[in-house]
Amino acid sequence: MENLEGLLKQAPDLIMTYGLKILFALVIFFVGKYFAGVAQKVVHKLLNSRKVDPTVVSFVANLSWAVVFVFTIIATLGQIGVQTASLVAVIGAAGLAVGLALQGSLSNFASGVLMVLFRPCRVGDYIEAAGIAGTVDEITIFSTKLRTPDNKVIVAPNSSIMNGTITNYSASENRRIDLVICVSYSADLAQTKKVLTEILDNNQYVLKEPGYTVGLSELASSSINFVVRPWVKTADYWTARFEILEQIKNALDAADIEIPFPQMDIHVKQLPESK
Repeated sequence: MENLEGLLKQAPDLIMTYGLKILFALVIFFVGKYFAGVAQKVVHKLLNSRKVDPTVVSFVANLSWAVVFVFTIIATLGQIGVQTASLVAVIGAAGLAVGLALQGSLSNFASGVLMVLFRPCRVGDYIEAAGIAGTVDEITIFSTKLRTPDNKVIVAPNSSIMNGTITNYSASENRRIDLVICVSYSADLAQTKKVLTEILDNNQYVLKEPGYTVGLSELASSSINFVVRPWVKTADYWTARFEILEQIKNALDAADIEIPFPQMDIHVKQLPESK
C-alpha cells in the first residue's frame, strides 16, 4: 500500500520527465522523416536538372532518403534513453552475420552500384554480356533486364554481367560493317572492285566519313576474297547490312562475275600395269 502511494506521489514527476522525452522523440522522428522525404525530392530534382541518367537519379535519391532516415531513428532512440552506441554495435554484428549469409545478393548489390556509377551500359543500349545479348530494358540494384531481338526478356544478376566482358554495340554513334565477298579466279579484279565501290557510293546508309574500305584480302583455295567495310549509323546497322548484301549479289550477277561454290580439284593418276 505504501509503495502504491509512493508511486502515485511520483507520478507527476515521472509523467513530466518521460512524457517530455517521448514527446521530443516523436517530434524528432516525424521531423526527421519529413526531412528525409525533402532530401529525396531535392536530390531527385537537382540530378534531373543536370540531365543525369535516370538510373543514377533513382538510386542516389533513395540512398539519400535512407541515410537521413537512419540518423533520425538513432536520434529518436537516443532521446528516449536507449544507448545508441550499443545499438549500433548490435546492428553492425547483425549486419555482418546477414552479410555472410547473403554473399550472392551483396555481390549483386555491389555490382549494381558499380553499374550505376561507372555506367558501362545504359537503358536502351544493345549489349552482349554473360553469354547473352539484348537491349537493356532496366538496371536495378540486384539485376539487369535485357530484351532479346526475338522479344524474350532475360533477367541477369548484376555480378554475372560486371564480372565478365561487356560488349556495348550502342556506345558509339557509328559502326562498321565487315563483309567478305568471294569471287571466282576467272573474275576481273578491277571490274569486281569497281562494282563493289559503286554499290557503296550509291547506298543511302553508307557514311561519307570516315569512308569505306574495299580491298583484296586473300587468294583462297577456291576463291578470291574481297573485304567490304563501310561505316553506317549504329541504328541502321542491320538494315544497311541486309541491303548491301542483296545489292552486291544482284550487281555481281549482272556483271557476270561468278560467286564460286566451295570446290576441290581431284587428279586421278593411273599407275602402269605391273608385268
